[in-house]
Amino acid sequence: MKSEQYINSVNLNAGTEFPYLVLDVHEQESVPRNPGFQVLHWHEDLQFVYVFEGSAELQTLEESVRLKAGEGVFLNKNVVHQIRQGEGCHYNSFLFPEQFLKFYPGSPAADLVEKITTNQALPYLFLHPDGAWQTVVLQQLHELAELEWHKTVLYPYEVLTRLVSLWLILQKNVPLPPQKQENVVNTRMCCFLQYVETHYSEEITLEQLAQSAHVSKSECLRCFRVSLQTTPYQYLMEHRLSCAARLLKETDRSIGDVAEQVGFHQVSHFGKCFKEKTGCSPREYRKIKQGAPTRTHPADS
Repeated sequence: MKSEQYINSVNLNAGTEFPYLVLDVHEQESVPRNPGFQVLHWHEDLQFVYVFEGSAELQTLEESVRLKAGEGVFLNKNVVHQIRQGEGCHYNSFLFPEQFLKFYPGSPAADLVEKITTNQALPYLFLHPDGAWQTVVLQQLHELAELEWHKTVLYPYEVLTRLVSLWLILQKNVPLPPQKQENVVNTRMCCFLQYVETHYSEEITLEQLAQSAHVSKSECLRCFRVSLQTTPYQYLMEHRLSCAARLLKETDRSIGDVAEQVGFHQVSHFGKCFKEKTGCSPREYRKIKQGAPTRTHPADS
């Protein structure tokens, strides 16, 4: 399956001298701002996640995993996923290219890295503090988070040595599952999700969505039920409302313009759906989010 078919979330630091990105996510907000994390997406980067408070849910196209405070997850590259926050959830995401782990061009370490990064049978690895080696990994992730708040001139080197140390622990302790054949449902779902991403502001029928993957309407419904435990209509509505929330927070467009841009042609219907999702009206949501104070790190409070 070609990764271009997925919804791509680009590393904000891609193209810089140090393409390492840490997202501090709390109450549905990300610092630095990165809207891609709120929808199903993929990226070329490897990713670790560490949960500080509350709980979160990792959703892939095949399954979901609940993460509690003190737990984490490793996400392989090119895996379609989304991390949904529970109430009071605070987590960090650490994203970096696999080149960080290969040392230099032609290094024998490259083959060891690619045995994991090219293995589609290992989309993610749940990290919990019950095992000795996983406890060490989680502690290293906590230290990476602390580095963001106490940077020194050695910051890049401290980050790189910790990431390599994490990777060595995975190499020693994680048995590689055999490669599996491409999942047909995943192939179809990436077509459906790409179609929604491109056309969510328009009227989308079930037949149009099914045709984007050249399948029947019943097969389209089955794929959504199996992979995301929802319906195409419910997913479309969630996507529209998430986009609307971002526009309300980041722009001064009228409520009617926002509703129209995300595919609602009746402002009253938009307001009703938005309040059911967020608990407040679009106008109230904008007032709260645009007036929200800057967040501080727990260690500094």
